[in-house]
Formats: sequence, C-alpha cells, structure tokens
Amino acid sequence: MRTLFVFILVLAFSVFALGQQSTGQPAHNFLETTITGESIEMDKLRGKVVVLTFWSTRCEICASEIPNLNRLVDKYGENDVEFIGLAWQDKAKLEAFFQKKPFKFKIVPQSFGVLLKYADRDSQGRLNMGFPSYFIVSQDGTVVYKSSGFDKVNKIDSTISKLLSNNLAKVD
Repeated sequence: MRTLFVFILVLAFSVFALGQQSTGQPAHNFLETTITGESIEMDKLRGKVVVLTFWSTRCEICASEIPNLNRLVDKYGENDVEFIGLAWQDKAKLEAFFQKKPFKFKIVPQSFGVLLKYADRDSQGRLNMGFPSYFIVSQDGTVVYKSSGFDKVNKIDSTISKLLSNNLAKVD
C-alpha cells in the first residue's frame, strides 16, 4: 500500500512538472503559425538563438517593453536570432493593437498551448507565469535564460551577445 502511495505521489508531481521549462533543459518543441502565416517549429530553429516572450495586449508592462525589444530586433536582425512573441489573444485583436504599438517580433496568436508547455506550476498544478516572460534558447536548443517582469532587455541583450560570440560559459 505504501509503495502504491509513493508511486501515485511521484506520478502526480511528474505530471505537474511536464509543463515547466527550466534553464539547462532542451526547449519544448512547438509548431505554430504567426499572424503573417509563417510556420514556426522550435526544433527547426536549431543553430539560431531564439528569444521567446509570452505577453498580452492587456499587460501594461508588456506594452512598455515593446520599443526596447524592437531595438533588439534592429540590432541583431534575423540572421542568427529569432524573436518570437507568444500571445493568447486572437489575430484580429493583435493586429488592432499593433496599429498603435508596432512589434517587430514574429507574433503567434492564441498560443495558450505553448504557454502550457513553458509555464511553471505550483504544487497543485496551477499555472504560475508572470508577464512578460522571457526565455532564451541557445543554438543547440537549450534554455539558457528564463525570467519575467519589467526591465529585462539589457540582460536579454547581453545573453544574446554572449551566445553569438560562443561564450556560453559566461551566460548565467
């Protein structure tokens, strides 16, 4: 009976951990379509640095970060870095938002399924993710940076720079 209890307990925590994405782990794969119709598959982005941000049009902090994030896109272009914004709003709502606040990331609408893969969970399995949330994936597909909240652009910039210069040991 005790063995059964331990097995169920381990199984329960394993299920809750499935969605969590930690640094040092391979990035969860996803296949999604951007608002421009481009298909994005995480596993096919190997060889590039990938910056993911989970955000919402209703998040004031998210909106305030857009100009600084756009500067990163301008700085690095799209040769060696992919910038992907994941939002749960639909395409029409996002396009209306972008009329006022252009965002240069490749935008994936209705991406709640991807959020489920990347979000932390509490001990009862409830989602726990601040907005905006950022993940940086190295060229080999490993998550090397994970953070959420305001004013992360300088850290994102330095992490990208280190990855592009193959200075992986200094990424923290």
